[in-house]
Amino acid sequence: MARLSMKQVSKSFGTAHAVRDFSLEVEDGELVCLLGPSGSGKSTLLRMIGGFEQPTGGAVEIDGENVTRLPPERRPTGMVFQSHALWSHMNVFSNIAFGLKLKGMPKADIRNRVEEALTLVGLSGYGKRMTWQLSGGQQQRVALARSLVLEPKILLLDEPFASLDQHLRERLREEVRDIQQRLGITTLFVTHGQDEALALADRIVVMRDGVSEQAAAPDAIYRRPETEFVAGFIGSMNFVKGQVRSGYFDHPLFPVAVHAPDGPATLAVRPEAIRVDPARNGTAASIHRATDFGTHLIVDVDLTDGTRLKAMTSPGRQMTQGMFVTPTISAYSLFRDNRIIFRSDIPAETQAPEFLAHA
Repeated sequence: MARLSMKQVSKSFGTAHAVRDFSLEVEDGELVCLLGPSGSGKSTLLRMIGGFEQPTGGAVEIDGENVTRLPPERRPTGMVFQSHALWSHMNVFSNIAFGLKLKGMPKADIRNRVEEALTLVGLSGYGKRMTWQLSGGQQQRVALARSLVLEPKILLLDEPFASLDQHLRERLREEVRDIQQRLGITTLFVTHGQDEALALADRIVVMRDGVSEQAAAPDAIYRRPETEFVAGFIGSMNFVKGQVRSGYFDHPLFPVAVHAPDGPATLAVRPEAIRVDPARNGTAASIHRATDFGTHLIVDVDLTDGTRLKAMTSPGRQMTQGMFVTPTISAYSLFRDNRIIFRSDIPAETQAPEFLAHA
C-alpha cells in the first residue's frame, strides 16, 4: 500500500518540545504501535503524519513524496480518533458516505463502497441506524469504516479503544488486526497500553519526552530492552540497585557475573526469571504475598533492604506470608544512566564454576 518516512520531525508549542528530531521508516503493510506514557508525544506525532499539526522541523514523506505541508484532505491517510468524532444528526450510512460525497462519487458507487465498509467492520445492515443508537464499540467500528471507505494508503489510529471496557478492547483490537492484515494497509496505532501494543504490532516504538527510546519487534522490546525506561515500561520488571565491582554485581543475594566497568548500576530481572525456593535457614528474603492467577503464582518477595521483587512460579506451590525464601535469577540485564551495559540470558546453573564459588 504505502511506505512512510519521518525524518528528524520536531514539534514545539512555544518553549515546550512535544517531539524532538524523530525519525522512523514504516514499511509497506507494516503495523507500528507508538507506545508511551501521557505526554510522550505519540499523539502529536500521529497528528503531524495526518496533517492536523504542522511540524516545526523535519519532513514527512509517503511513498517518497514530501507531504509535510499538505492539509489532511490532500494526504493519502485516514485517521480514527479516540472520541469517534461521528455526527450525531446523521445515520451510520451518511457518516461513512460523507467523505465520498465530498469527492463527487456517483451515488451507486457510494452505496456499494459504504456497504462493503460496513461488512468489513461487522456492521452489515446498520446503515439506517443513528449513531447515538449504537454502543461504544459499534461507534468505533463506524469511525473505522469511515476512514477505510476512502481507501487510504496509511491508516492512523489514535487510542481508538481507550474509552471501552477491557473485554471489548481485546475483541476490537483483534478485529482491527484481522482487517489490517486482510487489506495489507500500512498502519500506525497510538496507545499507552503495553498489552495492546504487544498484541497488535509488527514493531513497537517506545516514546518518552518526544523521542524514541527503542523501536523493535514486540519480543525484542520485551526480552532485550535497550534502556532502563523501556525495561520498566513494558511488562513487569524488578529493579535492584547496586554496584559493579571486579566483574560482579555486588549484592548479597544476586552477586552475578557481569562484563561491565565498576560503578553504580541497576540490575533488571523479569518475574519469570526469578526462582523462589524455601530457605533452610534465615535469609535476607521473605514472602510478602502470593497471588494465584490460575495458570501461575505471582510471589512478592521482600528483601531486608526494603526492595520488593515479583517472582513467577507454578501454581499449587505452598508459598505463605512470612516464609523465608532464597531467590535465584537465570536471566538479567544491567543498566547505567538509563542505557544497557550488560545482558545475560544464561541460566544460573550453567554459569562457570568459579562464579558459583564466588557467589
